[in-house]
Amino acid sequence: MSGPPAPIRTPCIKVCVVDGESGLCLGCYRKLAEVAQWTRFTDAEREAILEDLPGRRSLIRPEKLGLF
Repeated sequence: MSGPPAPIRTPCIKVCVVDGESGLCLGCYRKLAEVAQWTRFTDAEREAILEDLPGRRSLIRPEKLGLF
């Protein structure tokens, strides 16, 4: 027996609101298409997206993130 599959790493924090202006989720900064395809991406594709996420925060106006 091989056991259950390993869990897929995700940046989801259960705040699923897509900003119409930037097209990014206000919780995890992924694009809607990335959220929809997440389980179909390879580990390498997911890792590349995860590395890119911190830089995406600046694409969302601060007031939308509750920073002002």
